[in-house]
Amino acid sequence: MFYGLSNYIKKILPKRLFYRGLLIVAVPIIILQLIISIVFFDSLWIKTNKGMTRALVGEIKTFMNAYENEKFDKEFLIILFKENLGFDVKYVPSKPIPKEFTKRWFSPIDRTLRRELKSQLGTYWFDTTSYKHLIDIRIKYKEGHFRFIVPKERVTSSSARIFALWITFPAFLLITIAIIFLKNQTRPIINLAKASEKFGKGEDVEDFRPSGALEIRQAGFEFEKMRKRIIKHLNQRSEMLSGISHDLRTPLTRMKLQLAFIKDKEIAKKLSNDISEMEKMLNEYLQFASTRSKEKTETFDLSELLQLTITKYEKNEISTDIPERVYFDGRKILIQRCIANLIDNSIKYSNNILVTLKKSSNNITILVDDDGPGIPKKEIENVFKPFYKVNKSRGDSKSSVGLGLSIASDIVRSHGGNIKLEVSPKNGLRANIFLPF
Repeated sequence: MFYGLSNYIKKILPKRLFYRGLLIVAVPIIILQLIISIVFFDSLWIKTNKGMTRALVGEIKTFMNAYENEKFDKEFLIILFKENLGFDVKYVPSKPIPKEFTKRWFSPIDRTLRRELKSQLGTYWFDTTSYKHLIDIRIKYKEGHFRFIVPKERVTSSSARIFALWITFPAFLLITIAIIFLKNQTRPIINLAKASEKFGKGEDVEDFRPSGALEIRQAGFEFEKMRKRIIKHLNQRSEMLSGISHDLRTPLTRMKLQLAFIKDKEIAKKLSNDISEMEKMLNEYLQFASTRSKEKTETFDLSELLQLTITKYEKNEISTDIPERVYFDGRKILIQRCIANLIDNSIKYSNNILVTLKKSSNNITILVDDDGPGIPKKEIENVFKPFYKVNKSRGDSKSSVGLGLSIASDIVRSHGGNIKLEVSPKNGLRANIFLPF
């Protein structure tokens, strides 16, 4: 039960650190203000309002008792109450008071007036809304009624408004200050997250500078150290593969020249084929080593790039389903290399290829379907490993070293996407590429 409640709370809580921090600051302030307001209105404002209303009703009752006494001059009594108590009193003979009036149950003034008038004066009527600063009170007397026009300040205190202002203004001020400080504290975390995302996609993050609190700054410095170690490792890998491939080109060139002096044409042809295969392998090595290109991210038309890539093959067996003007932020040359590797792979083992481009609200999908023999399910994960070759189903090419799919996977993942291999509708292989939009 507690576990379910915990999950429910997690769902309704904000996900971002800034809003969570704001809740931590704002909620106690708001709760404190509510408690103070409730205590004030219950123990001070409402009780003061009740006492002032009771005194007003008592004065009205005193006037009516004195009015009934024959010893007092009626006109003098009215003038006396008007000058000393601020009452505007008028007796309306032979006219009953209104039977119905609007009862505002949410108004403390109306509730208190109803309670006191009913308990002390019997039949009554009052109106607190028609006049801004006055209250119209009517009390039944014989065949007519008395009409009392009294200032509204006699039953309510103006300090409530001042109190409400002083209790809300500091709260808003504190929350505003908290928002400014939280923005400054969360900005370094956001910058660190953006730098990590850019580095994960293979982009340069030279403009990143650790900042913020000590813990956040330390995390930024550790990220910088990790980034430099990874870059150093990748550069060493690329330099090693490039160096080996470059060094092997020299003896291959000499072997090509020596083939011209071999008289046996059959042997010369076999050696020439072997050298060509070795050159293709070296080209794949160099391509794999240069996967992490220094190319800058740019916005380009992905539809146009796919069409240009497919046109270069000049093969009728490649069909397309590509909408116009699908723009994407990425590294154009690497995306082109990825698509070319997948198409090359399909051309080797199939007769018909379909390239499809789809765009949704949050991602772009590229599908490369063929009608070849496919790949066994148990080998689908392995084919993305560098230098891994499948010896079954799709055959084995001597000119391949198993780097095409590995390069394609590295390129897609460096753009924050994903690539999956599935069975195509043509019972061949489908390469499914997801790119974040």
